Amino acid sequence: MIAVHTAIAILAIVLLIIKFKIDPIISLVIGCLYLGLAGGIGFAATVEAITAGFGDIMAKIGLLIGFGVLIGSLLHTTGTFDRLVGVLLRVLGPKRIPYGLTVALSTIFPSIYVDVQVVLGAPVARQAAPHLGKNGLALMAGALGTGIFCGYVFVVPGLAAVSIAGLLQIPLGTYLIYGIVFGPLTAVLTTFVFSLMLRGGYWNAEKDVEVDELDALAATTDTSVDSDTTRAAHSAGTDHAMHGADDTGRSASTTEVDTTTASPATTAGRRIPPLGVALLPILVPLVLIAFGAFMGLAGVENEAIDFFGDANVAMFIGLLLAFFLARRTVDRERTDEAFGAGLHTAGEILLVTGIGGSLGAVIKATGLADVLGGLFSAEAGAPIILSVLLAWFIAAVLHLAIGSVSVAAITAAGIIAPILGSIGVAPIAIGLAIASGSLFALQVNSNFFWMYKALLGLTTQGSLKTMTMVTSIASLVSLPFVIAVAFLA
Repeated sequence: MIAVHTAIAILAIVLLIIKFKIDPIISLVIGCLYLGLAGGIGFAATVEAITAGFGDIMAKIGLLIGFGVLIGSLLHTTGTFDRLVGVLLRVLGPKRIPYGLTVALSTIFPSIYVDVQVVLGAPVARQAAPHLGKNGLALMAGALGTGIFCGYVFVVPGLAAVSIAGLLQIPLGTYLIYGIVFGPLTAVLTTFVFSLMLRGGYWNAEKDVEVDELDALAATTDTSVDSDTTRAAHSAGTDHAMHGADDTGRSASTTEVDTTTASPATTAGRRIPPLGVALLPILVPLVLIAFGAFMGLAGVENEAIDFFGDANVAMFIGLLLAFFLARRTVDRERTDEAFGAGLHTAGEILLVTGIGGSLGAVIKATGLADVLGGLFSAEAGAPIILSVLLAWFIAAVLHLAIGSVSVAAITAAGIIAPILGSIGVAPIAIGLAIASGSLFALQVNSNFFWMYKALLGLTTQGSLKTMTMVTSIASLVSLPFVIAVAFLA
């Protein structure tokens, strides 16, 4: 009966979010309460499990999420990413820009909100598209979506990546080492496979492109993305967005970041730092975390290395760099506005992440671990594959139902975390399997889908043929690599 009540709780969460449009935070708490009471652990123990689970996950990743969101908000307001995408187009040229864009999005951008990434990247995709032939827009749109979400689930400090690592108690440095390979590798392979599909007549511009929206967004003629274009594109995306779950499970209005940013051309009287310097708030934390992880693997023990390699300290250093760069690049008022917007968004993200931890704690308290642990008890090679496939399947089904990559990843990790000790597979392999599954088939029940559609000037069919297709390909392409890790780790 415990398994039945768990299934009912999860189904109820999905229905509340999808059918009744209830916020995931409320839906998850209702699911936790039902499962605790129906599972027989009692009133007091249910509340204790919810609060303890929330506190446990906040202790592990709360600061990381908060610092990462604030870094993204500050860098967005300085126009750093506008400059980066413009440089990519100039340096790589139109023929290589799909791969350059998808690699950049999956390695450098993961600390930034996915909706901001698509706002910044969509104009570049549209500018480069005419240089790639009749399928250019489809290829660029696919590369854009692939890079954003491969970074989001595989690469630290992407929200889904950090959440999975925290819920499964995977050292962040370990997840970073694997993810920094999985993210860009999956993104490049997916873009290549998608390009082969396009050669076979898969794309029909007459049916897949919204001509009016294309014309409305075609005003950008420079290779850089200016703030006015970004704001106009974001406005178009918001106007066309539907009330579905976004990638933190919330409506677009609550995840939106202040887009009144100053591009380098509009920061009159202020010195603009070189692009490499402007990206230090992201690059420095990644280097510190990676260095600490490699030193740990090498058996080197040093208090200073451990201190600066700690993810919380490294991310705080990144936040300090972002804050002072923002103060130097834009005025104090805009810096404070960006910081305030980041705080607002971080609070909502922290709530849904923490309650995902609560769900895992309630599941553990019901004793479901003992019931499900038998599914993962064998030690032969086949059950290893079964364990990976089951973790992938749970995340994929949740994403299909809920429409949010992050909520699917957090919920799947919460379900599996209590039984992780009984699975004869390395936690990193299970974590990567969840990440891979949570990518599967982003479609119409995601608010991101509609923003993406409007910004790129696609019809609904065109968006399904790009966004839904590339996330499905990425999920399947990454799965064999995850299985390999399960056998080798």
